[in-house]
Amino acid sequence: MAALRPDQAKTGAAGAIIGTRETQVRPRPGRYEIDTSRSAVTGSLDARASTRIDRTEFGVTAYAAGPAGSPRRSAVMVAGLRKSYGTVQAVRGMSFAVEHGEIFALLGPNGAGKTTTLEILEGFRSRDAGQVEVLGLDPGDRSHGRALREQIGLVLQDIAVEPYLTVRETIARNAGYYPAPRDVDEVVALVGLAGQARQKVRALSGGQKRRLDLALGLIGGPELLFLDEPTTGFDPNARRDAWQIVRNLRGQGTTILLTTHYMEEAQALADRVAVISGGRIVAEGTPATIGGRDTARARIRFALPVGYTAADLPADAVPADGLVTVETAEPTRTLHELTGWALRHGTVLGQLTVDRPSLEDIYLRLTDHDGSEHTTEGNP
Repeated sequence: MAALRPDQAKTGAAGAIIGTRETQVRPRPGRYEIDTSRSAVTGSLDARASTRIDRTEFGVTAYAAGPAGSPRRSAVMVAGLRKSYGTVQAVRGMSFAVEHGEIFALLGPNGAGKTTTLEILEGFRSRDAGQVEVLGLDPGDRSHGRALREQIGLVLQDIAVEPYLTVRETIARNAGYYPAPRDVDEVVALVGLAGQARQKVRALSGGQKRRLDLALGLIGGPELLFLDEPTTGFDPNARRDAWQIVRNLRGQGTTILLTTHYMEEAQALADRVAVISGGRIVAEGTPATIGGRDTARARIRFALPVGYTAADLPADAVPADGLVTVETAEPTRTLHELTGWALRHGTVLGQLTVDRPSLEDIYLRLTDHDGSEHTTEGNP
């Protein structure tokens, strides 16, 4: 892929980036050319090789798709994003990036700014300030609307579909909106609706309708997929099936921006997560490290043996809900002391567990003082 500065570029029919009159990219079989009023540069577009050309004196940077580590713009770039509804600030200077081929999860309580942020990225809502790029396009620029829609897929919380069409008819109709859609029957099977392909939409269960929503988001073969609470209404087995579908899509190179209230889902799927509170990102990182989770004190929990009190233990313990909890920065040493004490006294530490704060624990701590219940997010 060749690319110019975002303020210069627009998408051409051949998938190249067509520049302004000062700078022009002309696609040719297996090659690209960049012509300026003062210079001309050519290079190979071999996908197996990395090609980078910089002409800072002309303000031109061209990138060719290549192996891992080659220069490439992020799939989504957000910097200083702001959006208000009257006097209410729904999004307050938000910045983050989503890299190609990763699953990025936005977490936050209702009203924290997630929906507004997604609607801006999807091109459905204007922003007040800040910079936004989605697949190299500005979603706020109406001239980019068609090019953007052809490259993204949406799985929203509530999608209106014709209830009297069959599952297959519904997906096939949406396929007609895209220049190069995926095979309809392949998508029907992928989301687990092969047995309901001839069934009317109105006869589907809640979980089956959610699978249909996912199919409608996938049929266009999107480079970037927005998943907004994708497994709401799924039973545990269906939820894990959906997770595997998402993992497979990531494995095929699809970039995924996920919102969910299920911390287990974010833990299972996301490469990185960002927590939003009060319209701001308050923490960002991997599910294992966000909010200092990987360095937090370990928690050892067990049932206090009959006839003993917490004061009898060789470590400080706090009783609660029928168990005692010992927090420690040295879990191996502390566990050895506790189990050694139990063996010396001829007793057992029932229901023994050792863990660090869960993603949910970190999320609750980060959003504990969130004031989003007072916002009017998503309202014009």
